[in-house]
Amino acid sequence: MSVFAKASASRSARAVVTGVAIFGVSALLLTGCSTAESTPAASEEPAATSSDVSPVEAGDRDLALKVGTILPQSGGLAFLGPPEEAGVNLAIEEVNAAGLGIDIEAILRDSGDTTTDTATVSVTDLLSQKVSAIIGAASSGVSKTVIDQITGAGVVQFSPANTSADFTKYEDNGLFWRTAPSDILQGEVLGNLIAEDGNSTLGLIVLNDSYGTGLAQYTTEAFEAAGGEVVASASFNEGDANFSAQIAEVTAANPDAIALITFDQAKVITPDLVASGFPGDKLYFVDGNLADYSKDFAPGLIEGSKGTLPGLDTATLGDFTDRLLEVDPTLTDFSYAAESYDAVILIALAAYAGNDVSGESIAKYLQQVSGGTGEGTKVTDFKSGAEALAKGDQIDYDGYSGPITFDENGDPTDATIGIYQFDAENKYTRIN
Repeated sequence: MSVFAKASASRSARAVVTGVAIFGVSALLLTGCSTAESTPAASEEPAATSSDVSPVEAGDRDLALKVGTILPQSGGLAFLGPPEEAGVNLAIEEVNAAGLGIDIEAILRDSGDTTTDTATVSVTDLLSQKVSAIIGAASSGVSKTVIDQITGAGVVQFSPANTSADFTKYEDNGLFWRTAPSDILQGEVLGNLIAEDGNSTLGLIVLNDSYGTGLAQYTTEAFEAAGGEVVASASFNEGDANFSAQIAEVTAANPDAIALITFDQAKVITPDLVASGFPGDKLYFVDGNLADYSKDFAPGLIEGSKGTLPGLDTATLGDFTDRLLEVDPTLTDFSYAAESYDAVILIALAAYAGNDVSGESIAKYLQQVSGGTGEGTKVTDFKSGAEALAKGDQIDYDGYSGPITFDENGDPTDATIGIYQFDAENKYTRIN
């Protein structure tokens, strides 16, 4: 199932646009503005026009850009840290190697998870070092604890993995951006996938934070709109270690399928679910827990189960994957590496376009360099983009994570949601 998603809204309107799912066995189209069946936003504004485009000054640059990261080196999403940091480091290497008048210094820090104040400590440190942008967090819940601190300081916060719909309408002074699409889209894809697989009833085990509850809501809405019924939903909190009550509550309802909307708690929940008698191939995973479980589960434990993950299949992008492995040869998971890479490239291009490394100027040009204002020469790497900007041209950057094309909310308007399936080794591969 190849999924194309499009959504659009403005910061001033603070509206979330969702589309009506038109789904079949092979395809699902989500659109916020291009089909007659679309659900209109509560208040839509016209697309950006040439009058909204800021000028790009021709000429050489001499810019020193300092960025920080708050990506998970510990906590419930620690498995995402290595590919995300590899994406960041690869992009920085390529920007600096281009030798086009902008040099990036990076300061990498841990985000932890919501059970600690690691992110706050890291952000305080990064702001004291005068960074212009902070990449992260991976967890929407963690980002909510620091977004006011970051954007209130006039610094860009750019997440490669935050998917909570709450950020679309968040009052962030135009400084929060992300390359990951809202969970409105992933929820529609997941809910329809479960229904298309022939399941009539669904149980949910859900992390009780903005990511978990939001994704559960949109999954439920899509599944029930497709004719299914959610018969049980049990939640838990970050830091919980025992999930027997949640498993008992959901399995007592005898659902056809169970969706696990969790982080790495799935390592505990999954084997306990299967041990209780629930079939491993009737489980559904999401981006927060879609991982290589070959070293965690007995062979075949979840063979045939499926999951969703925003973004293109990085594993198929041979050259890009090879370059990531040069940065970190230990990588086995590439989730959100492309989104992290593109975050750095877009920040660098925005600084280059405005010839200014301040957070406010970078934010002013981010939508523009992504093609979100409707103008610009198509570019697919930093060097060609910077060369065009040095001539005074407008650009439209398409990256490894997709076309991106930001709306005025800082959300990507074009996104793919991949469908994956686990094999007998408990490794996942894309099937759409």
